[in-house]
Amino acid sequence: MSDVGTTHRLDRPVDPVRDHMLGPDKAPITLVEYGSYACPHCRAANDRIAEVRDELGERLRYVFRHRPLTGSDIARRAADLIEHCDDPKKFWDIHILLMTRSGTLTEDDLRVAALELGLTPQDLDAEADGAKRAKARVDADIVSARASGVMITPTFFMNSRRYDGPWDESSFSDALLNTLGHRVRTAALDFAGWAPSAGILLLLTTALAVILTNSAMGPEFTAFWQKYLGLSFGDASFRMSLLHWVNDALLTIFFLVVGLEIKREFTVGHLASLRAAALPIAAAIGGMVAPALLYFFVIPSGPWVHGWGVPMATDTAFAIALIAMMGRRVPVELRIFLTAAAIVDDIGAIIVVAIFYSGALNLLYLAAAAGFVAVLALLNRSRVYSVAPYILIGTGLWICVFAGGLHATLAGVVLALFIPTRPPPNLKALIVQANTIMAAETKHNEEVLRHGPSVPALRAIDAIHDRLESPADRLLRHAGARSSYIVLPIFALANAGVALSMNVIHGHEQLMLAIVAGLVIGKPLGLVLASVLAVWSGLAVKPAEYSWRQLGGAGALAGIGFTMSLFIAGEAFPVPEDFAAAKIAVFAASVLSAVIGVAVLWSARPPADAQEG
Repeated sequence: MSDVGTTHRLDRPVDPVRDHMLGPDKAPITLVEYGSYACPHCRAANDRIAEVRDELGERLRYVFRHRPLTGSDIARRAADLIEHCDDPKKFWDIHILLMTRSGTLTEDDLRVAALELGLTPQDLDAEADGAKRAKARVDADIVSARASGVMITPTFFMNSRRYDGPWDESSFSDALLNTLGHRVRTAALDFAGWAPSAGILLLLTTALAVILTNSAMGPEFTAFWQKYLGLSFGDASFRMSLLHWVNDALLTIFFLVVGLEIKREFTVGHLASLRAAALPIAAAIGGMVAPALLYFFVIPSGPWVHGWGVPMATDTAFAIALIAMMGRRVPVELRIFLTAAAIVDDIGAIIVVAIFYSGALNLLYLAAAAGFVAVLALLNRSRVYSVAPYILIGTGLWICVFAGGLHATLAGVVLALFIPTRPPPNLKALIVQANTIMAAETKHNEEVLRHGPSVPALRAIDAIHDRLESPADRLLRHAGARSSYIVLPIFALANAGVALSMNVIHGHEQLMLAIVAGLVIGKPLGLVLASVLAVWSGLAVKPAEYSWRQLGGAGALAGIGFTMSLFIAGEAFPVPEDFAAAKIAVFAASVLSAVIGVAVLWSARPPADAQEG
């Protein structure tokens, strides 16, 4: 069963006998509300329910379930009271009475409801049979609410799916009627909420690139990425191929997200304390050094020696996607370990790219880049929390880093380090402020020539919304999704295309062996040996929730070196034939690592037994 707050589906199917229901049993649309009679928002939503019932008529079945406000005695007593009613019509009469009789639920409301139901004090006694049955029905609804992920009241479920959208007439009706726009949005949210989705999308775009490259459209597909696009100002112009726009500009968003994730992990995440960080840091370092050494062992010299960075990187999206698909067979602690190790791995890849895979340096532009960094530091120190100035200065930094000879995507990492965080907000104070503003605006609803909240009120609410998240967290939330579902798939589409031919492999056997050996053997070997050494020396402690065998399986998954491996290969091998062979080797190694990793983790003992391992 899903954890509280994580599910989006209705736990208990609607039962015409058990549930309180308005509308035909066979209605195509079912709206389930978990509410409380003491909740002011439920009372306000009651008008919306009446409007949609008027609009949809016999097409709608409405169900009310109890979820009394936590800690509210009167809310619980109201729910228990109404459950003494066995007559459906009478139930809904009392329901409307409790929802609408007063501005807020009062003791007088309960007395009136009890009189309407003909209940005596003896009937309401906790030991009475009717009171016990009523309490059991309310308890069952509360259990169902918890299992359905209900955190607030009211919470609505439309045809068994939780509705988290706005309650205005248009949005609510679109959701109930399941319009095309709502279906597209819902499908997108479902896919994005599925843990392996980013890895699956990356896999699909990779397969598409390979298919197109090897089809009759192959020459046109390859030529498309070589088309030039740029800007011109009089005699001055700046132009790059689409491939370079993807690898040097668009991929900067990916590096920005990586930088933000690194910053989060080292401030409030799993790498914030030395003891928690020691094991994944040691594992990541071992997982970077061993593949590079193995590559040097296979290719000690020659034109390909510069490619030692290719087998060092781990593709987090694919590795975590596979772990997520295995569910409870893989303990959460192992997923945390692999994610943290991948973050450190990303730091290593960034350093490697900056030092070893950049072009000739232009000191004048690099000095200008240092100036932009100083401005970013000044903005951060001055506690400028608006994201816009950082993005503007970051664009200038990107231009200078690109012109200075370093890889332009590094500007994204530098920018991420200066996007500010700030102390957590005082949620209670902000909620009081927001409620005060909305209450004041509600008083103007009936005024002539007023159409809604005033501009000053909207600005105040915007300010409250902005304070709920730090700029770094807000940017990571928005840019992270774009990186996973737009940037990386486009990168794969532009870079993963390779002609599958023996001509590509011929003459590149040693290069391909070095890459495959580095990823398939070097990665898990280095990761596990470094972890063993760290634990043996006392620098780190392995959590008891996973065994050494499971850690080895995670090490095998770390050999999936897709995104960063392709990126570094593109920088290390300027000759197209060499790059094509490197791509095939990365693909083969990643598939083999995935198969080995899944096989090891699938056959490993469950977490409960791992403590004995």
